[in-house]
Amino acid sequence: MKIAIIGTGYVGLVSGTCFAEFGHQVTCIDVDREKIDALQAGRIPIYEPGLEPLIAKNAQAGRLTFTTSLEPAVGEADVIFIAVGTPSSRRGDGYADLTYVFEVARQIAPQLRGYTVVVNKSTVPVGTARQVARIIAEANPKADFHVASNPEFLREGAAIGDFMRPDRVVIGTDDPRAEDMLKAIYRPLYLIETPFVLTTIETAELIKYAANAFLATKISFINEMANLCEEVGADVHAVAKGMGLDGRIGAKFLHPGPGYGGSCFPKDTRALLRIAQEHGVACRIVEAVTEVNAAQKARMVRKIRNALAGNEAGKVIAVLGLAFKPETDDMREAPALTILPALMEHGASIRAHDPQAMKEAAKHLPEITYCPSAYEACRGADAVVLLTEWNEYRALDLVRIQGLLRSPIFIDLRNVYDPQQMAELGFHYESVGRPSRPAGAAC
Repeated sequence: MKIAIIGTGYVGLVSGTCFAEFGHQVTCIDVDREKIDALQAGRIPIYEPGLEPLIAKNAQAGRLTFTTSLEPAVGEADVIFIAVGTPSSRRGDGYADLTYVFEVARQIAPQLRGYTVVVNKSTVPVGTARQVARIIAEANPKADFHVASNPEFLREGAAIGDFMRPDRVVIGTDDPRAEDMLKAIYRPLYLIETPFVLTTIETAELIKYAANAFLATKISFINEMANLCEEVGADVHAVAKGMGLDGRIGAKFLHPGPGYGGSCFPKDTRALLRIAQEHGVACRIVEAVTEVNAAQKARMVRKIRNALAGNEAGKVIAVLGLAFKPETDDMREAPALTILPALMEHGASIRAHDPQAMKEAAKHLPEITYCPSAYEACRGADAVVLLTEWNEYRALDLVRIQGLLRSPIFIDLRNVYDPQQMAELGFHYESVGRPSRPAGAAC
């Protein structure tokens, strides 16, 4: 089957590559000439484990191509996926900005030849597919097409596995032909008995928002429990384990930390709130989730400040990890973008390291010092903050770290290390939702 993917961002690039791996003929299209030139030369604009060799394999096989031109790929396509960005509106009101989605609809409309399924792969508010259909029909009244919704559920850092072995595939359409074509595209997944949710367009659009809001809720809930644990002397990890073993709850996303970030949870929770408000429905839980997340980041600033005797002015802080999660270079809404500026505003200097995200972080935080290793970041620092739990930070030479620091202060915002071990090594150790043992404390 011939597929055109409009947009070579995270979703478009991963989806197009994986469709090619399924055996389809895929053309990825983007207006960014620099990005397309890089992809044609084999240079990948994002960091995603396993993506680069998969692109090279399918490009060499002739199943995957990149271009800035809509023709002839759009006219020849059986299915066109719209995978452009839907960022939060610049108005700051939480609405998803659909400018790029609607512009794609206007541009592809005159190019449609024969029956075509146009699919919203981007995360879009309920009703967007109907608007896309209207735009195409108005621009090309003779077009034979249907618009469908097929939301993505890709986790950054695990996207290839998520696409190839998904928990489910959601297809929203009101036309049997469109449904059959999309099922045919995903036929390889039937062999591994992947569940398919075949539903209406509006339901499919809402599923993505509902899923992300619920996961964000779990994160905010366990962060609130972590804060309570600190006050009553309980251990949030034991609390999370006790909760997660209940099959009705599950263990995933019950990991305390500095709050969620990334390209999905922050903007999708805000967008869901706007959708609800437009329809006169209260979403008080989701409102609380966003408030808790903002408060958690502020609490982390206070935790770091308190570890520095209440004053970070003139102090050098080593920061390990900048991306919002491991195995990605994505800095969108990363806790670092809230926490570090707050510390610098009060006179702190930041020395940071991240295995992949320093180039991207420098666009947002140009005033901090970027170091080639975790150990170099710690050299001469008054404290170290572990902000992103990359694997290489899980087995640091702690004796070496202590020797590099001016004072043995270790603030672990991902709970990577054991409080008792850190106390035995002589660290003043702070974590999230666990009793912290001061250096020299009895065990």
